[in-house]
Amino acid sequence: MNAASRIVHCQDAISWLAQNPLGEGCAIFTSMPDASEIKRFSFDEWQTWFVAAAEACVRALPERSAAVFYQTDVKRDGAWIDKAFLVQRGAYAAGSRLLWHKIVCRAPAGIATRARPGYAHLLCFSRDLNADPMDTTPDVLPELGEMTWARAMGLAAAEVAAQWLKDQAGARCIVDPFCGVGTALAVANKLGLDAIGVELAQGRAQKARELQL
Repeated sequence: MNAASRIVHCQDAISWLAQNPLGEGCAIFTSMPDASEIKRFSFDEWQTWFVAAAEACVRALPERSAAVFYQTDVKRDGAWIDKAFLVQRGAYAAGSRLLWHKIVCRAPAGIATRARPGYAHLLCFSRDLNADPMDTTPDVLPELGEMTWARAMGLAAAEVAAQWLKDQAGARCIVDPFCGVGTALAVANKLGLDAIGVELAQGRAQKARELQL
């Protein structure tokens, strides 16, 4: 059996998606950057960008595929910023439906947290797949798993998402347009899937090429 491949492009994600149509067997699994990671935008501009980026990801999907987003909300200026809501705005604008929404515990139930909530979201969208009533994967994941860096998706949660894309959406290649240091790519390779990442920062892009689990 050939080893799963990995390619990482150091480029703007939205431009890359527009220029590189995804082929059959590709699915998207990503975590889009927080406002604190995109300094060129005001906070309102970041929210507009975030919705548009989610829309671009879903529009890029080939037929019979799906996109999964891992996002953690933030608390800012006395308000709760619900990234699941922002992702859904973009995904619905792209004509997709929400197949499932899982909660990933970042802290044990009953523990108060400060800047970020004690849970993250996993949301799955597709334009043409239906939710399988026999798919009984848990709606609440008790832990996110080890993190490869401070802003990474947890490995346990990432494996749940990638395995679902492989089993239920027929994915053979996982595409992460905002791959950071490559957590989703490494998880995909671990499951025998090819992986394509896009990352604007050169240092992170190099780490994404090298990360092994």
